[in-house]
Amino acid sequence: MTTARLSDIAAQAGVSEATVSRVLNGKAGVSATTRQTVLAALDVLGYERPTRLRQRSAGLIGLITPELSNPIFPALAQVIEQVLSRHGFTPVLCTQTPGGSTEDELVEMLVERGVAGIVFVSGLHADSTADHDRYAKLTGRQVPFVLINGYSEKIAAPFISPDDRAAMWMAVQHLVELGHERIGLAVGQRRFVPVLRKIEGFTAAITDLLGVTREEAEGLIHHTLFSVEGGHAAAGALLDKGCTAIVCGSDMMALGAIRAVRQRGLAVPQDISVVGFDDSPLIAFTEPPLTTIRQPVEAMATAAVDALLEEVGGNAAQRGEFMFQPELVMRGSTGARANRGD
Repeated sequence: MTTARLSDIAAQAGVSEATVSRVLNGKAGVSATTRQTVLAALDVLGYERPTRLRQRSAGLIGLITPELSNPIFPALAQVIEQVLSRHGFTPVLCTQTPGGSTEDELVEMLVERGVAGIVFVSGLHADSTADHDRYAKLTGRQVPFVLINGYSEKIAAPFISPDDRAAMWMAVQHLVELGHERIGLAVGQRRFVPVLRKIEGFTAAITDLLGVTREEAEGLIHHTLFSVEGGHAAAGALLDKGCTAIVCGSDMMALGAIRAVRQRGLAVPQDISVVGFDDSPLIAFTEPPLTTIRQPVEAMATAAVDALLEEVGGNAAQRGEFMFQPELVMRGSTGARANRGD
């Protein structure tokens, strides 16, 4: 380390060059606070800490997510990684892609690498038709884990979920207040727990708020892929049924729905209102900015890591589900129902 760099660090930390030198060479006679100040100065100035001064990892934690093309998954992964790092753990990100490694293969790889625990985001645990014995086997191997999005009473572990039923109620209530009477739901496949809950919340809201029968409500639900293309296809079907507003199971689906509306020569929100779900990064900058249901990503990710690290530390975390309240974020893709003479 050159004298010039020593002086830069000393100036940044507000200490003498001799003190900086003692810290960097691991010498005694420096208080813990001063040592931390010097190391922080190194970080701020963009210098790498000498190897001997780097914090030893408290262990590896696996993070298994679906594909990263849906921005909500990288958003969750980023917060989980930040919280893990603050606790001294090193995250190992594993992404499932179509045709790539299966969840079971990724788990096997992580266990072989000696991870201290695993966070599952929207994995097979959320699929009500999947075999959940795989998680019991993981418990038997004494690997702690926590599951985000999708609850199963057959799995003895902490679950972190947004309240999907409440989310749908908020979306429908908002649209009803704007005068919409025919509201459709574009959502994923019925076998997924979050989808089942969204259907329950949507059906309860439109039967209560609009007096629609349960049978009629079923006809206003379109199952599709959780993608832009899926939202596009679902919106087409729901527009054919006379819907003036569409609630979508994800923001990506909502973007597809808006595209389908425009292809018919209609405008959002002047003719058709669209609500997304997630409040993914950058979604506020779409045209129009998307009204959506915000998943409390920060709170959910932090709770997931806290529960997992309790287990890793040998304290049994509470089994069962921790439910987090979503929030309606009103932007420009919803408006008063157009009076089309009906």
